[in-house]
Amino acid sequence: MSFIMGIILGIASGIGFIVLFAYYQNIRTKRRIHLAATVASFARMTVQDARKILQPEVYPTWVIFPEMEKLKWLNSQLEKLWPYIDEAASELIKSSVEPTLEQYTPAILDSLKFKKLTLGTVAPQFTGVCIIDSDPGEIIMELEIQWDGNPNIVLDVKTHLGVALPIQVKNVGFTGIFRLIFKPLVAELPCFGAVCYSLRKKKDLDFTLKVTGGDISTIPGLSEAIHEMITDAVEDSITWPVRKIIQIIPGDYSDLELKPCGILEVKLVQAKELTNKDLIGKSDPCASLFIRPLRSRTKKSKTINNQLNPIWNESFDFVVEDPSTQHLTVRVYDDEGLQPSELIGCAQVALSELEPGKVKALWLNLVKDVEVQRDTKYRGQVQLELLYCPFGIGNQILNPFYPNVPLTKVERALKDDTEEDASDIERKTTERKREVILRGVLSVTVVSAESLPAMDLTGKSDPYVVVTLKKAGKRVKTRVVSETLNPVWNQTFDFVVEDALHELLIFDVYDHDTIGKVFIPPLM
Repeated sequence: MSFIMGIILGIASGIGFIVLFAYYQNIRTKRRIHLAATVASFARMTVQDARKILQPEVYPTWVIFPEMEKLKWLNSQLEKLWPYIDEAASELIKSSVEPTLEQYTPAILDSLKFKKLTLGTVAPQFTGVCIIDSDPGEIIMELEIQWDGNPNIVLDVKTHLGVALPIQVKNVGFTGIFRLIFKPLVAELPCFGAVCYSLRKKKDLDFTLKVTGGDISTIPGLSEAIHEMITDAVEDSITWPVRKIIQIIPGDYSDLELKPCGILEVKLVQAKELTNKDLIGKSDPCASLFIRPLRSRTKKSKTINNQLNPIWNESFDFVVEDPSTQHLTVRVYDDEGLQPSELIGCAQVALSELEPGKVKALWLNLVKDVEVQRDTKYRGQVQLELLYCPFGIGNQILNPFYPNVPLTKVERALKDDTEEDASDIERKTTERKREVILRGVLSVTVVSAESLPAMDLTGKSDPYVVVTLKKAGKRVKTRVVSETLNPVWNQTFDFVVEDALHELLIFDVYDHDTIGKVFIPPLM
């Protein structure tokens, strides 16, 4: 009997296992079908769909959504055209960049010019393209370019001692994004009046310098000075918001030129909990601030010795050209005296986040790099107070005699809001006239000079102009135009004027080869 029961139980158990296995296989098949359908749905999703459905915090750090579309077809055609582009572009670069290099020639050098310039045999690669949403009357395109070229660039460098050094620029590596603006759109082929081009973002620019037949390190500071000069020249000549305009259809395109549009007033208040960079004692923090990373437009604070919670309370003004794309960058250093300063941390504020006419106070966390924020180490905080004042904002104070006509800035400064008799108003007005301060940006273009006196034995001169804002103590100079009495400069300089009613603008013309100068009376 037990034998029969064992057989029955064995058969029942076997049938049960078979049913359970079949049920499990059915569920597994359904799960696989559902998973395959889900994967297929994800495969059909666009990048925009994924960014709408999934929150940024769920992405791994290695997931990147490219905004650029690939341009393999354009790269293949560019390689065919490159020998012809090389010859044309080399001459264009030489004629346009050389004057800018002269403007930024370091003090240790007498002159710097191109001796040879070819772009080599390796064509740049377009790694992406995108179209930017813009106004109806324009088209904005951005091209990402990568170039690891083999150019033949030789600089003819002359020192003040008369020593000539042929310096070769090698191992050039560049990655950046160029912006093209087609504006205005017109009903005439090619359907746009002009093209503006600019280096929208410089991701990387690397190169090495080598003295032909020698070692550049034999002249202390020469390599660093040339590196800074080339970087400043690129920043000032083509980096956004600076733009070059190519006229396609004849017309007036002055509205496309770079123009200051406002002033950013910055108060550097303090910093706290800074990282200590010194082994003995505490760091000696100082800060540098800039919107455009030019040496002439970078402001530096005083140094607070032996302090990790420095208080500066210093104010600076910056010219703003494009508040929609520009940033204010703050870098805090440990001042090492004669040695190079060590970076503690940096921070950045987008000017587009500021409301015109309203002060914004904020604390910013310092990071190692504002471009690639992978380092999460805490480096301290810095406090700023920012006020963006655009030019041309209509003021809200109206003229009491003509209610529909707003007061000018001078009238606003002199206006007395209290109801007092005429004698008191006159007295206060006289006092206020002494205190009126008009602030703004003065753009000065040094165009040319004619019939200058000959200062050299050859009957020529090598003139340049020094422009001085006397009260502010700011000086700039044009490039030197060699061997001429009728020089043409066409250089523009911007001055931040703190007190226009009491400021003097002075122009002095010098001969580069002599100690004397030809003085032009001051102009106001």
